[in-house]
Amino acid sequence: MAAAVAEAAKSGEHLLVQAGTGTGKSLAYLIPALLVDGPVVVSTATLALQSQLVDHDLPRLADAIEPVLGRRPTFAVLKGRHHYACLARLDNLNEEEPTDSLFESEGGGTKWLGEAGRLGKQMQRLRDWALESDTGDRDELDPGVDDTAWRLASMPARECVGAARCPYGSECFAEASRARAREADIVVTNHSLLAVDMLAGRHIVPPHKLLVVDEAHELADRVSSAAQAELSPEAIERAARRVRSLVDTDDHDRLVEAGDGLAAGLTEAQPGRLTAGLPAAIAEALTLLDSACRRMLDRLGDVKAEDPDPVRKQQAKATLSEMSETAQRLLAAADFDVAWIELGDRRRAIVVAPLSVAGTLANHLYEDRTVVATSATLALGGRFDTVARALGLSEDPSTVDPKVSPSWKSLDVGSPFDYPKQGILYVAAHLPRPSASGLSDAAADELIALVQALGGRTLGLFSSRRAAERAAEVLRAKTDVQVLLQGDEALPLLVRKFRDDRTSCLMGVMSLWQGVDVPGDACQLVVIDRLPFPRPDEPLAAARAAAVDASGGSGFAAVSVPIAAVRLAQGVGRLIRSAQDKGVVAVLDSRLETARGYGGYLRRTLPPFWYTTKPEVVHGALRRLREPAPTG
Repeated sequence: MAAAVAEAAKSGEHLLVQAGTGTGKSLAYLIPALLVDGPVVVSTATLALQSQLVDHDLPRLADAIEPVLGRRPTFAVLKGRHHYACLARLDNLNEEEPTDSLFESEGGGTKWLGEAGRLGKQMQRLRDWALESDTGDRDELDPGVDDTAWRLASMPARECVGAARCPYGSECFAEASRARAREADIVVTNHSLLAVDMLAGRHIVPPHKLLVVDEAHELADRVSSAAQAELSPEAIERAARRVRSLVDTDDHDRLVEAGDGLAAGLTEAQPGRLTAGLPAAIAEALTLLDSACRRMLDRLGDVKAEDPDPVRKQQAKATLSEMSETAQRLLAAADFDVAWIELGDRRRAIVVAPLSVAGTLANHLYEDRTVVATSATLALGGRFDTVARALGLSEDPSTVDPKVSPSWKSLDVGSPFDYPKQGILYVAAHLPRPSASGLSDAAADELIALVQALGGRTLGLFSSRRAAERAAEVLRAKTDVQVLLQGDEALPLLVRKFRDDRTSCLMGVMSLWQGVDVPGDACQLVVIDRLPFPRPDEPLAAARAAAVDASGGSGFAAVSVPIAAVRLAQGVGRLIRSAQDKGVVAVLDSRLETARGYGGYLRRTLPPFWYTTKPEVVHGALRRLREPAPTG
């Protein structure tokens, strides 16, 4: 893999690399990256991997390579502005509108209100810390503060006036982090900021020759999220309070009226994807909102350094501009966008997102740099074509026209693990096909038998909260093992308890399917209740499948099956984490064996475990794992 990355950096040909767990892929791309003549950017999807690179891998490699280069290579982390405390925001905090329920003036002073008593203490600690901090990075604030407090102390990129017009520009933590990144040999960032950089014209991430995208299977979704926008009555209400002191009463009242209209329209609407256009009441509210925002933007004019409060004016303009753009986007109802309504106990919003980001990636990801994309799950069904298409590349690298699509190569470096000897993939083919959400009685009985055979050490990955709760309930009733349920305590604490207690089981939902690392004999059975196809009410997946159907293809095969393949591979990957690990993956969904076409496709995406559908074989293997190894 290291040789392939070095060749890609030299030739300029883009590279897709599938590298299984335990391959050491971060070392395989960092070593050639440190030898490249010019800056290199590494983008990750998770904070855990970012921390591993910066705290462990890069320092060790910098030490090792210093004698070769004759100097110690440098590296830096680049995060979005909202990760850093904003001194201008903290300085102006006493003057914030009562919007945020924080302050009330009394006798010329300031006091904290109600619940904000606790928040006030956090804000004071934030102020004190920011005055002493060298970086202003939220990750260095210990103990931390909650999200509400941090939002009041940080500045989103759209609301920033820029260093030249900010009274604290020369002391800005975010600007300092960018300056450090511009001087570093290796810049470690995240997919979300990489996506924003592409959408904003590539001026955030420093210029570079090589971009390594680790956890690349997540990139398209992060770009979709960055291009997603929403409007809610609550957001409009907050905006109205924020701009009240900057605009006249009539304009302010129009904005409030638009928010009230949207609230009424959402109350009458049904949640889910909008397939027949905007409801009339919502369209009327959005039209009023767009008109009110544009009128106020015209009256506010440009932000100037001599303005009485340029920071607050920029915040107001950014908020109004974003709401106007989102309203126009929803009203346009373009074929390349998907709109839907989300309604819940604490949430009312209308959301819009791109139907596909492949074009965006094709136009912006590969220009003027070489891209190496790597992950443990890139070759779905044994082929790279699906992921290549999602990343804006031609499906077949042998037929690439450089004038139309970037040239690329692929490589599957395999795994150092002996999967057929270390693990068993068991499919409970005798179970009925899953129907309603939740865990059927037959699947529950199967789960109990598997756990009893091993005596614990089981990670249960479920498709719904309801199924996970049912699994925990039956295991607690029918077995003596300790059952941990996601949601009962903080997830890191539950994972630690599961790792430390060999008689425990951990039951959870989608966030446990990736990122949980429990090597050794603490986890020797991974149970998956059903194939993780997207739900019918997932608006983007449903819209993308419908678009494929409308063009004469199969939306299920082109959209739903690849999504399930990535999720399933990530879940199955929780079992074997080292060369010494042994265990069983049990899938309680008979379709993995019986479904023609996609059943085989999904199995080809998984590691080559020894495969069986016989419960007695698996129960015997689990009982043998339960027995202590002979000594002497």
